[in-house]
Amino acid sequence: MKRDPTPVSTKDRILDAAEALFADAGYDGVSLRQITSAAGVELALANYHFGPKSELFVAVVRRRAEEINRERMALLAALPDPPTVEGLVAAFARPFMEKSFRGGPGWKSYARLVAQIANSQRWTEAIMRTQFDPVAEAFIKGVKKALPGANLKDLYWGFHFMLGAMTMTFAETGRIDVLSKGRCKSSALDKIYARLVPFLAAGFRRLAEG
Repeated sequence: MKRDPTPVSTKDRILDAAEALFADAGYDGVSLRQITSAAGVELALANYHFGPKSELFVAVVRRRAEEINRERMALLAALPDPPTVEGLVAAFARPFMEKSFRGGPGWKSYARLVAQIANSQRWTEAIMRTQFDPVAEAFIKGVKKALPGANLKDLYWGFHFMLGAMTMTFAETGRIDVLSKGRCKSSALDKIYARLVPFLAAGFRRLAEG
């Protein structure tokens, strides 16, 4: 007898609905009532589990950020000492690429959501600093070992440029599809990843040269 799939908890139903709606309409374009309606739960349950909408938004980001951060830190820790720049970029980029490419629609929504918050000063302190900066600092520490002669300021700029490239790429905006007249596909994340790693590594090296 085939078993029923594990039921989704009320909290996860709310998080799933909020993630999809926030990814499509942004934080200000979505109400708690819309989220609970999409989740099929009472409005009071969202307030009970998460509090105000801003706290629910942070919870949506934190849920998958914790998983991504664990994988990134494990890959960074497994690199040789000193690491290569390519190895560092791959350790940082691959977990997000794999999740977005093979993890299902929730990860697709999450990638679009991260692209939004990474490009908004509004969430720098509340989300980017608390959820992502520890891994960012571990990455930059690794690049400093890989490129010991580099100016630390240039490594931070390199990370900034890398983050911009990654967030736009993993959001799959379709811009490259239109621009290239179909020659390039924004959904081909595995092929994009193979180009992204050497491109970003070369950028770090060029900055390190001064």
